[in-house]
Amino acid sequence: MAKTAQHPVLVIMGVSGSGKSTVAGLLAGRLGWDFVEGDDLHPASNVTKMHEGRALTDEDRWPWLEIIAGWIQRHTGSGVPGVVTCSALKKRYRDVLRGEGVVFVFLDGSRDRISDRLASRHSHFMPPALLESQFDALEAPTEDENAITVRVGATPAEEAQEIIDRLQLLSASTGRP
Repeated sequence: MAKTAQHPVLVIMGVSGSGKSTVAGLLAGRLGWDFVEGDDLHPASNVTKMHEGRALTDEDRWPWLEIIAGWIQRHTGSGVPGVVTCSALKKRYRDVLRGEGVVFVFLDGSRDRISDRLASRHSHFMPPALLESQFDALEAPTEDENAITVRVGATPAEEAQEIIDRLQLLSASTGRP
């Protein structure tokens, strides 16, 4: 069971197509918390590379992870809860983001389910062809990480509610779940 700080930052993680953006947006809206889409923080060179169907290297990811880590640190340091999306596929990536008050929420789904989702998605720079490289790189969070796993398959609203319930989260404005 993940430890939840009074004002946590949730890192909604998983492969492309797992529903990170949708679930994170619902969570932030229901809780009244700050939200940032991690993909929006990618340098333009990373977006171009992915749009061209080329997988990012670790060297491509480090500056991006540092930007996300800065956002997280500003929020945890000032006691402001927040939600951020980030694939955070490898433990060493999560190590950059990890800190007091950070909880990882792993949206875990089968290759087939996620592939079907990606095939129906339009206007996103991550092409379905790169999904295999994401599954190859994925290191699911282990028991020593402050993380919960949510199986992809319910509606995004149900998944968001599961996260709220499991972490016993409260709305910043009302103090209620």
